[in-house]
Amino acid sequence: MEEAELLKRITVNPEIFSGKPIIRGRRLAVEHVLGMLAAGDTQETILEGYPWLEAEDIQACLAYAHRMVAHERIEPLVVESGA
Repeated sequence: MEEAELLKRITVNPEIFSGKPIIRGRRLAVEHVLGMLAAGDTQETILEGYPWLEAEDIQACLAYAHRMVAHERIEPLVVESGA
């Protein structure tokens, strides 16, 4: 599935989680899915825990996270020592 199609699965509703990105309008935040993956949960475990969830939804969360950090830039903090 193309990234653009995957990202259509990520929605925002100000009434749900104060407008955080969610999956297909449901009460499951992208942040929560990413947290489960980061904690070591497998895709299979996540899908078992949320029967309505589809593998493409998890892919969409990863695509969304990639899109968010792709343009992120961190400027190094310059610390000068008094020599």
